Amino acid sequence: MKIKPIASNMTELTVPNAVVLFSYETPVACESNGTYYRTEYKWSQTTTRHINKWLDGVVAETKPQEFFNNLVGA
Repeated sequence: MKIKPIASNMTELTVPNAVVLFSYETPVACESNGTYYRTEYKWSQTTTRHINKWLDGVVAETKPQEFFNNLVGA
């Protein structure tokens, strides 16, 4: 695993086969094998802004929050 702070309250965690975006302490988006995913759960405006900034215009599939929790073993 590799942790990389990328902005205030935004962190990337590299796990086998994925890079996961954390907003504060919550995994909310990821890239895996060239496909991007974002949580379908509606978090705060700030977390939504973090996701949109990280995706930078990339179209992402939505997944349930549990998908991201399971990805990092939360």
